Amino acid sequence: MRESELEPPDVFTVSALLAGLKRLLADRVGRIWVAGELVDVHIARSGHIYFSLADDGGRVRCALFRNAARGLEFEPEDGLEVLVYGDVSLYEARGDLQLIARRVEPRGRGALQLAFEQLRRRLEAEGLFDPARKRMPPPLPRRIGVVTSPTGAALHDILEVTGRRFPAIPLLLAPSQVQGDGAETELAAAVTALAREERVDVILIARGGGSIEDLRPFNSEVLARAIAASAVPVISGVGHEVDVTICDLVADLRAPTPSAAAEIAVPDARALAEDVASRYRRMLRTLEILLERSGVRLARERDALRALAPTARLAAQRVRLQAAAQALRRALQARTERGRARLGELGGRLDSLSPLAVLARGYGLVRRARDGAIVRRVDDVGPGERLAIRVAEAELEATLDAARAPAKS
Repeated sequence: MRESELEPPDVFTVSALLAGLKRLLADRVGRIWVAGELVDVHIARSGHIYFSLADDGGRVRCALFRNAARGLEFEPEDGLEVLVYGDVSLYEARGDLQLIARRVEPRGRGALQLAFEQLRRRLEAEGLFDPARKRMPPPLPRRIGVVTSPTGAALHDILEVTGRRFPAIPLLLAPSQVQGDGAETELAAAVTALAREERVDVILIARGGGSIEDLRPFNSEVLARAIAASAVPVISGVGHEVDVTICDLVADLRAPTPSAAAEIAVPDARALAEDVASRYRRMLRTLEILLERSGVRLARERDALRALAPTARLAAQRVRLQAAAQALRRALQARTERGRARLGELGGRLDSLSPLAVLARGYGLVRRARDGAIVRRVDDVGPGERLAIRVAEAELEATLDAARAPAKS
């Protein structure tokens, strides 16, 4: 056999082979939908997103270039089940099969719903939904800021409610788109501008109901962070009662509708007037009671002051002195009378015991003249003894002739 017969008829270089396979895939396969799980997601600084799409049987590398990545409504992350629409191609430098993605959609749920859930989890982890950071709006705001479409029904509802409840409170409108491209940026800028306005005490952000696509601006991170950074309380009245947005969760208060948001922000003037009147009546009654009590206390203090005054004390002492003097006079008079009676009694007794009383009855008191001794017995004197004899009304002098004892009976 000749050597030329051993050589193959066509010989390809590696580059030619890969280029041919790449053209073959483009011609015969083209763009297709592929289902799988995101693996090894990497977001480059350039904005390109690289990942692998895998299932139980294998995996294929994928690239989502920057322009296509800008249209994503959610953030790709490992483990998500997705549908990828793109071109089947070959990365010639390594000979790897790859998929150049044009669109990526969550499998089994919408991209907007997934984006909502991802953003909600992230902001919740940062504490933006924490009840502790929520603030109550003032009961009587000086001015209310309103962020909504100038032509929408939400503004009409807010004007109707505020005009009925408290028309004197001024409204400051910061007009903005409420749906469509760029609406989230306008909404965030409007909130920030109103928060810097002097005398704006509360901000209403509102729009009517709609689909999840219509409410997409209210589920944006830029608006959520603008609300969180607001220096004044924000009330969210977005959609209908069943609609819950990121805006609702981060706002200080959430109302089910724009009308309800206006009712929260604006007090009812009639109810407020009735409350003021009731408080005024209670205040007057309280003042009357306080004046009554103060009058009683003042009278009591005046009486106490009078009682403590020097003139009052002197008058009281004078009264006490007069009473004491009268009592003393009465006591002296009574004591004198008792003494006089006692003296009379004692005098009578003394008179009854006095020798003079005996003498008055005819008796006499005999003394010896020489020494004044009373003569009691016969042997106290002798004949010729001089005697002094006292009778009732005279004193006699005599000389004893004889002395003898009386005869015994």
